[in-house]
Amino acid sequence: MAKQLTEKVSFDFIRYANCWEDADILIKGLNPSPGSKILSIGSAGDNSFSLLTTNPQVVVAVDVNKIQLYLIELKKICIQHLTYEELLNFLGFRPSDKREVTFNGLKQYLNKETREYWEKNIQQLREGIISQGKFEKYFQLFSGKILPWIHSSATTEKLLSTKSEAEQKAFYDTTWNSWRWRLLFKIFFSKYVMGKYGRDPEFLREVKVPVGEHIFQKAGRHLQSTGAQNNFILRYNLTGTFGNLLPHYLQPENYEKVKLNLNRLEILEGYAEDAIKKHGSFHSMNLSNIFEYMDSTLFSKTAKQLVDATEPGGRLAYWNLMVPRRISSVFKEQTIYDENLSKQLSAIDKGFFYNQFIIDQVK
Repeated sequence: MAKQLTEKVSFDFIRYANCWEDADILIKGLNPSPGSKILSIGSAGDNSFSLLTTNPQVVVAVDVNKIQLYLIELKKICIQHLTYEELLNFLGFRPSDKREVTFNGLKQYLNKETREYWEKNIQQLREGIISQGKFEKYFQLFSGKILPWIHSSATTEKLLSTKSEAEQKAFYDTTWNSWRWRLLFKIFFSKYVMGKYGRDPEFLREVKVPVGEHIFQKAGRHLQSTGAQNNFILRYNLTGTFGNLLPHYLQPENYEKVKLNLNRLEILEGYAEDAIKKHGSFHSMNLSNIFEYMDSTLFSKTAKQLVDATEPGGRLAYWNLMVPRRISSVFKEQTIYDENLSKQLSAIDKGFFYNQFIIDQVK
C-alpha cells in the first residue's frame, strides 16, 4: 500500500484484532504448492497463520501498522509456548481471569519493543485481545446496543440454529427481516457511522455506492442460507463473541500444522514493496482488500509492482468490498482472471459482506 495513502491514516492502535476474510476460500484460491514463497498482508495475522498449513517455504506477513505486528508476534508466541486450551483462554476465545499471569510467563519471549507495548496496554490483554480492535468494538456496539432493540438473544440464536434451507429462508422472511432490522441496520452500517466507529473515513473515500443498503443486501442473502448457521464471522457480528466457533488457524485439524510450520512465518514492518525488496518474487500473494482504499491511479501503480513480483503461474488473491478493482482488467497482457473459481469461492465466502473474491494468475 502506497505511502501517500497510509500517511493520511492513524496506525497507533489495533484496527483489527481478527482477520475478517475467509481463510478457507483464500487457501483454495491460491492453492500454493508446498515450498512456496507467500506474501500476506498482516492485519491480525490469522490468515497468515492459516497459510502455514500449506507447508510453504516462507510466509511473509507484512503490515505498515506496527501495532498490528505486535499483535501478530504475540499470537505467534502464544502458539509456540502455550497449550491449546491456554491459548484459547488467553486470547479471549474462552473466559479467563488469569490472562495477566499468562502474559507474565510469555513476555520473556517477545522482543523488547513488543513486550513494552503490551506491558503498557495490559488491560487489553486482561479483556481478551481478540475483542480489543476498533473493528471488533464496532461489531460489539451493534450486537450489544443496537440489535437488542430489534431482536432478542433467543431470536438471534434461532436464526443461527441448525435448520433446512427452506426453514432458514422462512425464518428470515417472517421473523428476522422486520422494519426495525431494515432501518437500524442500514443506519448503523452507513458510510458515516462505519467511518466513525469501524473503519477510517479515508478507507471509504473511494466508495460510491450507498454503503448501508449495499451491506444490507449482502447480509440478507447470507442470512437466508444455511451457511449462516456455522459462520464464525456472522456469529461475532450478531453476538459479539465467536461462541464455540473458531477461525481457520485455530481449528484443531489446522492448528497442529500451523504450529509445526511456525518458524516459516516472518513478520515484517513496511509495505508490500519492502517485502519484495527483501525476498524477491513470490509464488502467491494474499492482498486482503488493500485495493479498496486506492484511487484508480494508485491501484494501477501498486498492482503493477505486485504483478511484476509474482512468479509465472503465481496467483494473487484479494477481496472487493464496495470498490470494484481487478488487476487482470488493467494488466491483461500479464494476468488472467480465473472467473469461474473466483465466482465459486465468492458464493461460499463466510465474509458475506464482501462483494467479490478475486483470483488473478500471472502468465
